[in-house]
Amino acid sequence: MELDATDRRILTVLQKEGRITNAELSERVNLSPSACHRRVQRLEAEGWIAGYVALLDARRLGRPTTVFVEITLQGQADELLDAFERAVQRVPDILECHLMAGTADYLLKVVAQDTEDFARIHRQHLARLPGVQTMHSSFALRTVFKTTALPV
Repeated sequence: MELDATDRRILTVLQKEGRITNAELSERVNLSPSACHRRVQRLEAEGWIAGYVALLDARRLGRPTTVFVEITLQGQADELLDAFERAVQRVPDILECHLMAGTADYLLKVVAQDTEDFARIHRQHLARLPGVQTMHSSFALRTVFKTTALPV
């Protein structure tokens, strides 16, 4: 089913305020609470809403350092890609892994305490990933803008 303007308003609010009550949400999108609740349930059931999460503060958790790691593999065989993708999911310090088009095969987003901690992550995990030919790491100096909200 396609999204209408009301669905889009609901999704926009929920992306930024996932803990909003149904009563508050219904007021914000100009629906009755029961109609709003039904729409949210439908959006969840149809997969428009994939889940709800708490976004944690990396600094408070002692992980203020973000490192982007470009990985090039030794080849492109399905077995090698599958082995790499399975292994990378087991590294708790990796927040994201993207299969890329371009110079690198994969782009990883890694969080660490500091450069020393990243060296540990590199030694214990990244250097042991299957099929890695080259690895280039870039440290983020400052996050200028960050959002989890998709345009709806």
